[in-house]
Amino acid sequence: MRSITKSVVTAAFLLAMPAVAEVPPTASLNSIFNGKDLTGWKVVGGPYWKVFDGTIVGENDTEKKGSMLYTEQSYGNVVVEGEVRFSGEIDSGIMLRKPEVQVQIGVSRSLKKDMTCSFYTGKYPEEAQARRAAEFLKPDDWNRIRVEAKDDTFTVWLNGERVSQLTSDKYREPAPIGLQILPGLVMKVEFRNLRAKAL
Repeated sequence: MRSITKSVVTAAFLLAMPAVAEVPPTASLNSIFNGKDLTGWKVVGGPYWKVFDGTIVGENDTEKKGSMLYTEQSYGNVVVEGEVRFSGEIDSGIMLRKPEVQVQIGVSRSLKKDMTCSFYTGKYPEEAQARRAAEFLKPDDWNRIRVEAKDDTFTVWLNGERVSQLTSDKYREPAPIGLQILPGLVMKVEFRNLRAKAL
């Protein structure tokens, strides 16, 4: 009787737990950066992107101009993952879909605080802010960010931990994956091991 009761309690506990989106294995994703040059990508605004030692480097100058780097291929439902490294204050992000939804990397120019892995949609929706990101972020080191866009749900993992989620049916259309240098400050951001897979 005791073992039956224990099983019932365990089952009830598992059913009560919030659903956690499965994290697809990295091995199942396809490389979208060859590690040598920007083949398969296009630059929009300023010559501020280069490849060095297997890494995409986005770096502007004292003119503080912005720039975007987009994949030539468009994606709808997709998982995209990469490692990012930065020091000091930057304002960057990973862009998906059309209209564009952004996963913030670095300090928000409007909020004046680090919003890494939070969603930006013209504002930072309260329910889609990565409030625990600081617990998992490794300053001045490589951090693995994974974003899944599936139908109306967008989910972000930071170094293997789910940190934010946005649900909205506004961002429907397929679009290139984008990497950002926001204008207004001198900054440098690095990306490597970029992978993606259409779902």
